[in-house]
Amino acid sequence: MKHSTYFGDRDFFRELIRLALPIAAQSFMLSAVGVADTLMLGGLEQNAMSAVSLATRLSFIQNMILSSVVVALVALGAQYWGKRDTSAMSRLFSIALRLNAITSLVFFLACFFFPSTLMLAFTDDAELIRLASEYLRVASWSYLITGISQCYMGLLKISEHASDTAAISTTAVLANIGLNAVFIFGLLGFDRMGVRGAALATLVARIIELIWSVALSFGKRHLKPDLRELLRRDAALTQDFYRCMLPILGASLLWGVGFTAYSAFMGHIDQDAPAANSVAASVIELVCCACNGLASGGGILVGNALGAGDLKKGKTYGIRLLRLSVPCGILTSLVMLGITPLVLSIVRLNNTALTYLRGMMLVMSVYTIGRVMNSIIINGIFVAGGDTLFDVYSLAVAMWGIALPLAALGTFVFHWPVWLVYACTCLDEVGKIPWVLLHFRRYIWVTDLTRENA
Repeated sequence: MKHSTYFGDRDFFRELIRLALPIAAQSFMLSAVGVADTLMLGGLEQNAMSAVSLATRLSFIQNMILSSVVVALVALGAQYWGKRDTSAMSRLFSIALRLNAITSLVFFLACFFFPSTLMLAFTDDAELIRLASEYLRVASWSYLITGISQCYMGLLKISEHASDTAAISTTAVLANIGLNAVFIFGLLGFDRMGVRGAALATLVARIIELIWSVALSFGKRHLKPDLRELLRRDAALTQDFYRCMLPILGASLLWGVGFTAYSAFMGHIDQDAPAANSVAASVIELVCCACNGLASGGGILVGNALGAGDLKKGKTYGIRLLRLSVPCGILTSLVMLGITPLVLSIVRLNNTALTYLRGMMLVMSVYTIGRVMNSIIINGIFVAGGDTLFDVYSLAVAMWGIALPLAALGTFVFHWPVWLVYACTCLDEVGKIPWVLLHFRRYIWVTDLTRENA
């Protein structure tokens, strides 16, 4: 292999594309279903859209926990797959499955039995609480199984079956969108179910994911986890798992709470700012799907090499991903600029909100450069080598120490224009690039995390 050249190793780029494209497609489809839910419920009535938006904040919190567990599974599992230690992978899967099953059960019980009480934390409007409670009593069943299917799909990604996860997610999302229309508006002879219809469509999609992903594990060419490991405890691997997972969870919580605070700042400016911010948030998630694929797919390749004991190859792969992140960030920025007129022409906002959105889109064209680079480097390269604590430090300093205080001051003290407050909320991703690059050059992430005879 030609370690010294950038594009000399065709196998690397072939494998990167093979992994990144399905994961990017999966990310795009998951983002698309959120947009579809918003559009369909908005066509029903504003209260329905608002109630479901508030209710899904609970699943947002759950998904932060579930995804942290799955990211740790993928990071450690990719290294053990690199050394073809399937026994250790099975035990790691059992650790992740136990954690996600417990988390899913807690959220199911809370959302099914106490939806109204939970919604009081988000609103005191009786109608919104009623609609959100209707949604949660049905959607809670999907919360019960989501963690299980995510573990199985994480295992598929690291065992060279990423295309299967894309097929599963695409089918589930298309089913979700189609059933949304049927159940929400009462098509094809079904009763008009409103918010309960949106929840039921989500539940059916999650059932499809679970059945398909579990069924694939019984295939001849697929890794079948030994579920007997659920009843056993591997102290060493459990310790490794928590050491990797807990910083990821901490970073997720820091980001999630900070992101929620950003939305609250928009709400305190005027009633048009949250509408523009909601559209901007949907656009950025759709546009950045490709970088999510590169981060996850590239991280798996780096982890495979490190776990196989070839630290030189792992380091080389990491350097290539770093170099690739720069043109990807610039390209994403140009895409953001290019689609701005299209977005402004198709969204239904008043003139004030459109002006806010135009400014936000211009700010995002700069923000995406940092978002893409940091996603690939931090979430891909660093996590692949177990360097998960850095993201906690960077968020504590860049988001909580700089961006949040500036945005709060701009909102409540100086009364800055919307685009400037929004720019403050985007400052963390761009501002921490030099710090990220310096940390990359320390090569702490070039680490074999596997244990001999694990």
